[in-house]
Amino acid sequence: MRIGELAEATGTTPRALRHYEQAGLITSERAANGYRLYAAATAVRVRNVRHLLDVGLTLDDVRVFLPCLDGDVMAGPVSERALTVAADRLAVLEARIAAQVAVRDRLAAALREAGGEARGRRGRGPSRVRPAA
Repeated sequence: MRIGELAEATGTTPRALRHYEQAGLITSERAANGYRLYAAATAVRVRNVRHLLDVGLTLDDVRVFLPCLDGDVMAGPVSERALTVAADRLAVLEARIAAQVAVRDRLAAALREAGGEARGRRGRGPSRVRPAA
């Protein structure tokens, strides 16, 4: 199947498919006219890649799952390496969330200090937070 057909079958874009190919997660052959041609089974692999990306893994993280991307990625036994990668990614996400919560809390405190808590929460215009010197 050509790249557009694979994109449509998997709910992704040709650009994403080229990116997955560049990352070594999928492969194609080239037709005489230079078009990429994918095996029908590549659709399963792409859906698994998208699932792993949707749960928060990166393309680099997904490489660890290469041996099981052609089947039901959620059905098989999980390797220790895959668990480590997932746990490490979760730690990164939790750290980012904690940093964002801290920023939100500082902004909320600044709004309270400026007397604009109600306005800031309802989004009715700019607050009276004074810019830092």
